[in-house]
Amino acid sequence: MSGEKAKLSLDGLAWFKSSYSAGDGGECVEVAVRPASVHVRDSKDTTRAALAVASTAWTAFVEFAAL
Repeated sequence: MSGEKAKLSLDGLAWFKSSYSAGDGGECVEVAVRPASVHVRDSKDTTRAALAVASTAWTAFVEFAAL
């Protein structure tokens, strides 16, 4: 995650833009972390529903993606 400040949304989640998201308007994601879940959404269209996964599933995904 980047060092940017979180954006608090109406749903009460603090969203952080991925440090891997380019600034040129390409593929960008934002993540909000809760104790038991991680929420992921498209930063270009924040009105769309976010994907929510268990924290353990997110950890497994990040570890796999780092390979």
